[in-house]
Amino acid sequence: MANDRILDVQGGVNFRELGGYATVDGHTVKWHKLLRTAGLANLTSSDLQHLTDYGVKTDVDFRSRDEQKQAPDKVPAGVTYQFTPVFPADDETDASASQVQLEERFSADDQAGYRHMLDVYEQMVTLPSAQQAYHDFLAELLRNEGDGQSVLFHCTAGKDRTGMAAFFVLSALGVDPQTIRHDYLMTNQTSADHINETTTAAAARGESAAFVTNIRALYTVNDDYFDTAMRLINTQYGGTLDYLHDVLGLSRGDLQTLKQLYLD
Repeated sequence: MANDRILDVQGGVNFRELGGYATVDGHTVKWHKLLRTAGLANLTSSDLQHLTDYGVKTDVDFRSRDEQKQAPDKVPAGVTYQFTPVFPADDETDASASQVQLEERFSADDQAGYRHMLDVYEQMVTLPSAQQAYHDFLAELLRNEGDGQSVLFHCTAGKDRTGMAAFFVLSALGVDPQTIRHDYLMTNQTSADHINETTTAAAARGESAAFVTNIRALYTVNDDYFDTAMRLINTQYGGTLDYLHDVLGLSRGDLQTLKQLYLD
């Protein structure tokens, strides 16, 4: 099977392989070990077979309970499902908000969506539920010992909660920070059609210009969002490695094991 960055999945968007990325010390991330994706609710039977053939063994779901109920994952037979919500049970995530709720929050101030996303990225670093979710995710990665066996991890759009998870694992593996940022921003390319369809539909419904601007802010990724998380990690926790160790619980031995499992 060819090693492609973007997976050909008919019933999903933003399905991406993390293999092939170079580390600062000359290694590369193995292929068929780490997949970051958006939701799995609309996968076709051929998609499920593709994921089986690809070697997917574990599905880590970062969504809320409401999102999970609204759009349950479709997973291939034999795949272990791990529900690890990043936000607390009472959190109202935009992915599970109704159209009316979105209109109430984002129809007037055209910077509301942008400011909301900055808050989201702060929460993904500081909330105990987020820290526990990413700890559990990394613990699952440590159990993925077979070559060619993939851990698939996702939220609804595969961009924010999933993007932070990708940041943590790629950082633990020693991938160059600029490569990690490039991977994070790739969502705006791989989800471009979906983003444009969503904003075009909002405009066609007669939504305000502010609402359309805010929807784009909510549905895309941004250097500013990423930098908000990085700034907190650096100023409040001493940097990424300290955060991985002190907050997410990765020991020096765990870091070495991850590199043995996921690097060529």
